[in-house]
Amino acid sequence: MIQRIFISSVQREFADERRAVCDFVRGDILLRRFFDVFLFEDLPASDRKVKDVYLDEVGRCALYVGLFGQDYGHEDSTGISPTEREFDQATALGKTRLIFVKEMNDADRNARMSALISKASTQLIRHPFAGITDLNAALYASLVEYLEHTGRIRTKPFDAAACPDAKLSDLSREKVSDFLERAQAERDYALGPKTSTRKALAHLNLLDGDQPSHAAVLLFARNPQHFLLSSEVKCMHFHGTEVRKPIPSYQIYHGTVFELVDQAVDFVMSKIDRTVGTRALGPQAPVDYELPREAVAEAIVNAVTHRDYTSNASVQVMLFSDRLEVWNPGELPPPLTVTALRVPHASIPHNPLIADPMFLAHYAEKAGSGILDMISRCQRAGLTAPQFRQEGGQFIQTIWRPKRTVTSQVEAQEAQVEAQEAQAKLPATDVVLLKACLERPQSGQELLQAAGYSKRSGNFKRSIGRLLAAGYVEMILPDRPTSHLQKYRLTMKGRSWLATATKGNEQ
Repeated sequence: MIQRIFISSVQREFADERRAVCDFVRGDILLRRFFDVFLFEDLPASDRKVKDVYLDEVGRCALYVGLFGQDYGHEDSTGISPTEREFDQATALGKTRLIFVKEMNDADRNARMSALISKASTQLIRHPFAGITDLNAALYASLVEYLEHTGRIRTKPFDAAACPDAKLSDLSREKVSDFLERAQAERDYALGPKTSTRKALAHLNLLDGDQPSHAAVLLFARNPQHFLLSSEVKCMHFHGTEVRKPIPSYQIYHGTVFELVDQAVDFVMSKIDRTVGTRALGPQAPVDYELPREAVAEAIVNAVTHRDYTSNASVQVMLFSDRLEVWNPGELPPPLTVTALRVPHASIPHNPLIADPMFLAHYAEKAGSGILDMISRCQRAGLTAPQFRQEGGQFIQTIWRPKRTVTSQVEAQEAQVEAQEAQAKLPATDVVLLKACLERPQSGQELLQAAGYSKRSGNFKRSIGRLLAAGYVEMILPDRPTSHLQKYRLTMKGRSWLATATKGNEQ
């Protein structure tokens, strides 16, 4: 909300200063976001009494700025000038008052003005100024201090600052517990899943006073986008090499930063080519993807973790026929450059309070080696090295796809036979359970409901056992198979089976 500033002074003495202050506030890139200036001389003609107009305007404004100099101004029937009336009205209404006194010999001031300055000085700190430049500089400092004091701007980093209107009750207890259990399993984290939400947040430095920070909301809120709309991830798939409408496949994902990464990675992996090997080395044919999953995940983790969350832009994941591009709003922090990313470099996270939990959950590393690992994996896969660039306030990562080859009719027929064979080897219940895990990990109870069972039966347990043994699903907590937090998630092998089976049905 824009707040109005009332400029109070003897108009004829400070005509230039009044106009200069107004132009300065309206022209400053920061101040104009928060303030506008009221000048009495800008009002159109009216039949209202002048005294009523200016006193009403003092009441409507958030801040009173007094410019006190030599003259006292025209005195009314009781001997009080408009400037002093305005000051008294602002005082009575509890307005924020900023007083700026023109430097001059006190003997040259009107005695009534000297008395007004003394009255103001007993209540407030007054700021001297010699000219317009001094006045604007002093006013700027005072207004910024006001914005900080009222919480409208903060000196804390964005991820550490409190998220406006967010409360601890807006965070998901289940998400906090799942994170703590995973962090303990992956990184031997000190706190366990039964730790209270408040203690867990305090340990991770995710509280600003008693309020959850922006980072806490992005990590654990039930609906982070309710507070930070642009924190969503947009995923698009184009058949060509350019952005063209209509977009064949377009998904907008919501959720915590962990969920955003998982959904975006799954989107990409479901769209790229897969090759199925032979069963020479075992009963299951190996599946290879044209892009290394780890490289794709690294690019998306980078974008979600290090983006500028104050921007209204979203992370964009765009898959073209020749490349994958991941765009995120923000600039590389100094001294990092695009060139420096290709050699060993320090880890300088843009949002350290988001990056640390991402490390604990094993989504990222702290050593600054993620980009180098992405480059290495792409090169080992025979791909052109990834490219990085800054463009229009966006950091863009490009992973190149291999040159496309035309699949022959014989190969298409073989793939269809492969799909039919694979589908025939799984009972219907197993297929239902696989499909239930497609969107997100499922608890045992959720899988029971998906399969239509009222309670665990021998058939249900055998289905779970077959899927685990085949490597189609996995436990999210393999070291704690009986944990009440246990869930089953689809592996890439399981996704490949479903995709192949579905493709076979479509053909």
